[in-house]
Parts: sequence; C-alpha cells; structure tokens
Amino acid sequence: FLAKKAVPPKKERSIETSFFAGAIAGLVVDVALFPLDTLKTRLQSQYGFWKSGGFKGIYKGVGPTAVGSAPCAAVFFAAYSAFKLKCTPYVNPHEQFVVQMTAATIGETVSCIVKVPTEIVKQRRQACASEGTSVSIFKSILKKDGVNGFYRGFWTTVLRDAPFSVIQFPLWEFFKSEFRQNTGHEVTPAEGALSGAVAGAIAGALTTPLDVVKTRIMLAVGCVKREETSLVPVMKAIYKESGTFGAFSPCRTDWHTILQKHSV
Repeated sequence: FLAKKAVPPKKERSIETSFFAGAIAGLVVDVALFPLDTLKTRLQSQYGFWKSGGFKGIYKGVGPTAVGSAPCAAVFFAAYSAFKLKCTPYVNPHEQFVVQMTAATIGETVSCIVKVPTEIVKQRRQACASEGTSVSIFKSILKKDGVNGFYRGFWTTVLRDAPFSVIQFPLWEFFKSEFRQNTGHEVTPAEGALSGAVAGAIAGALTTPLDVVKTRIMLAVGCVKREETSLVPVMKAIYKESGTFGAFSPCRTDWHTILQKHSV
C-alpha cells in the first residue's frame, strides 16, 4: 500500500470556466456517443427494439442533441460550481459530500429546463420512424400539446438525473481525493477520466429503471391516457411486461455509453 501524503486541495474552477468547459464537453461527448444513445433508447422503447429502428439510422435525432447539449451541460456545471463555491468554505471537509450532492441536485433540476424539450424531440426521432424529421416532430408537439408538450416527463427526468448525479459526483470527488492522497500529486487527466468513468457507470446502473420509465413517457406519442404518461403506472406496466429485471434490460448499453461519456 502506498503511504498517504497530504496534498493541498485543488483550487476550484471559476463559474465562467465551468460554464464554457461544460458546454464544450457536453456537445463533443453527446454527439460522439450519439449512436450508443440511439441504441439505448430503442432498447428501452415500449415499441420494441426492431420496430423502433434496430440498427438503422443511428444518427437520427442528432440535430436536437447538437442544439441542446452545450447549453444543458453549461447550465448544469455553472449551477453545480456556483453552489460548491458558495457553500464549501462553511462545511466541514469530512462532510463535503453533502455539498456535492446538493449542488448536483440543483444543477440537474435547473438543467432539465433546457434538457427535457430537446430530449423529447431527440428520442421521438430516434425511436418513432413515423414521426418524420426533428422539425416536424417539434411542430407536431407544439400543435397538439402546446409548450407543455415539451415538458412531458420533466419530473421523471429530474428523478432520474438528480439521483444519478447525487451518486456520481460524490463518488467522482472521492476517487479523485484518493488518487491525490495516495500518489502525493494532483490528479492527472487519466486518473480523472478513470474516476469519472467508474463513478458514472455505478450511478448509471443504479438509475437505469428510472431512465427506462422516462424514455417510455417521452415516447408515448399522441397518448392522452394518464397510465401511459405517469411515473407509477408506467413502472407497473414495465414490471408486468418483463418483471423486475425488465427495467434493467438496457443496462449493458448504458454502461458502455456512460463509461466513455463520463471518462471525458
């Protein structure tokens, strides 16, 4: 075992740096890994993998992703960093995980205001072949449901993303801290990438069921029945359809995506 050495904590990045770094990273990663995201969405779809497109057209919906990724990631990291910067000095070093968890929850909730509308258009483009182009999907939602239609599944998305980040970010910070203490130097990009990948994979596996529910609510095209667009009824339907492990069916694809995405 390596002897632990005291290492001064790394100076926190400014909110502006977090904003722009988050925007660039979010855009690059989401576009680069888009094919895996498409396969995951189709695996989660209530219409079945093959009826949702199978392996064809895996870049369908990349437009909304390109538009929404940068602002969504920027808003998240700005909110996350702002809360950490304000609260960290007043919290015991051994209880910093509370700050990280709260900051992650706030960041995810705020970023969902930007994320959910683009996510709905993206996922319908990925898995609903009859819906047409991203522009036609946008117009259809606006015509049928108005602005509220773009926020279907908002709280389900928050319920998925907040626990994900509450698990991921404290783990990420913990792994980096361990690297720092055990090696005696600041975390290298490779160590930071490994920390992010492992933390993201663990968080992704644990929140996969909520991700499946969120996807099915967003893909419920033209549905007016409450049981097809509400959290608990959709969870019951998934359980009835494929049992406890049905909600974890896309977990392997999700792990591959998350390992790569959060290592960046």
